[in-house]
This record gives sequence, C-alpha cells and structure tokens, in this order.
Amino acid sequence: MSETGTERLVYMANQIAANLAAHGADRAAAETAEHMARYWDPAMRAAIARVDQHLLSAIARAAVRQLGGAE
Repeated sequence: MSETGTERLVYMANQIAANLAAHGADRAAAETAEHMARYWDPAMRAAIARVDQHLLSAIARAAVRQLGGAE
C-alpha cells in the first residue's frame, strides 16, 4: 500500500476510534475492531497492522490488537 494509502488508513482508524470513544475505552476498542472486521477488506486490515502503532490512538491500537494483527 502506498504511503498516502497508509496515512489514510491511520487517519480512518483514529477517526473511527475517536467517534466511539464516548462509549469508554474498552467498548470503543471492541466496536472499532468490529467496524474494521466488517467494513475493511483484508488488505486494509493487514496494512493497518503493519504501520507504526504509535501513529494510532490508544483505542485504535487496542482495536488492531483485537483484530489479531496482520492476516
């Protein structure tokens, strides 16, 4: 995936996590992971697992961990 595509995935993951943050960190992470599993294709999920995880918010990082990393 291109750098721009990767940056977009980071942005999207962080936005999804931010939108769900009001539910509390644990629930927001689970819901973010569920959203990624449901709506992101396998290449997107694999790519987000390969990015520098420090670019992700704490909730987005937890969601990626829940997805089980790269597929």
